[in-house]
Amino acid sequence: MEIPEGLLGPLLLSRSAIDRSAALRGDEEWLRKAWEAEKTRVFLIHDGRTLVRRFTDGAALVLTSPAEAPEGTRYLLGVDEDGVPYFAVNAPLPEPLQGAGDAVGLREAAVLLDDRDAGLLVYAVALEAWHASHAYCPRCGGPTDVTASGHTRVCPRDGSQHFPRVDPAVIMLVHDDEGRILLARGPEWPPGRMSVLAGFVEPGESLEHAVVREVLEEVGVAVTTPRYLGSQPWPFPRSLMLGFFARAVTTDLRPDLEEIAEARWLSREELEAQVRSGDLVLPGQVSIARRLIETWYGAPIPDTGW
Repeated sequence: MEIPEGLLGPLLLSRSAIDRSAALRGDEEWLRKAWEAEKTRVFLIHDGRTLVRRFTDGAALVLTSPAEAPEGTRYLLGVDEDGVPYFAVNAPLPEPLQGAGDAVGLREAAVLLDDRDAGLLVYAVALEAWHASHAYCPRCGGPTDVTASGHTRVCPRDGSQHFPRVDPAVIMLVHDDEGRILLARGPEWPPGRMSVLAGFVEPGESLEHAVVREVLEEVGVAVTTPRYLGSQPWPFPRSLMLGFFARAVTTDLRPDLEEIAEARWLSREELEAQVRSGDLVLPGQVSIARRLIETWYGAPIPDTGW
């Protein structure tokens, strides 16, 4: 099928507007000066949430100077084109105060923030999630120390270094030669909530093989010609979603009931009618799944998603 150019975007969690400045993470003198500089901007991150100020047409991170930031683990996120450094500090958020901002998570904030702030928050959420699960050395079990401005943990016992990792996952829109899309529902989802198929890449496996394997395992459908369209970080807690289209060469559905509670083929007309009636709820705007569906559909779909 022909894919409309550019419709996959915008991938709301793939945006960024600053240089990550990796070479500065270990420069202690530069870090000291940056933390003392009034122009440096800082925001808090705690349990995947941060403070934002809302406006009529969006929102912005609540940014402060380093002098106003509480104690906590610091993550250098980068430097913008004007030379302004940005840090996140992992520390509890203050109690809500009038005018101080609202505490929100990434799923809600991403649709409101601009490119700079969305990129900063995705980055900070991902780093915080990695640190939360890597406080101890996987080799000897000893506690590890944070280094490189939050981008490395070092074990003082055996000297091993540990770096943030992401888990690659394929997410694929399966379509057939009759102009239909395959949507499915997980066992934990309420009736009506559906999305495209997805699964983690296994060791020693290519992305294309993962697409074919996952579709066959989950719904019993054989697919061919996986076509890569784009990727999006999904730091819940540490995935990277790699989006594909794949053409079905069989259409009989045999769902693995441990993974899939329901699967169905839908034409464009059926999808539109079920969304309008409320019988079908699609993924929200923040997900690459929504972008894959709208690319296949050929236009934005006017619903709020989940």
